[in-house]
Amino acid sequence: MSASTRQIEALAAAIADKIYIDVAKWHLYLGDAKLHTPLAEAFFPELEARSISEAKVEAILQQTSIALGGGRATIPLRDLISRANQNDLYELLIDFQHEL
Repeated sequence: MSASTRQIEALAAAIADKIYIDVAKWHLYLGDAKLHTPLAEAFFPELEARSISEAKVEAILQQTSIALGGGRATIPLRDLISRANQNDLYELLIDFQHEL
């Protein structure tokens, strides 16, 4: 396993336990929704390039489509994560970037 693979797995684990979808005050953690690894893979190149920003976090969340109702509708992940939890994600990414 390469170093970057281990780092992506570590990032995915951090995202899995801390970031959640908020629907009617019900929290579905991204690990339970199986979204933590694809999200870690999307953020990792930005972290390696030291170019993570709040705008890039927002853009990646906007580009990540979530299927609802068996695919009857899709919605950007950005619309399912509260602003406070999105800020938590940004802080998590900044902390992770410092450890690279």
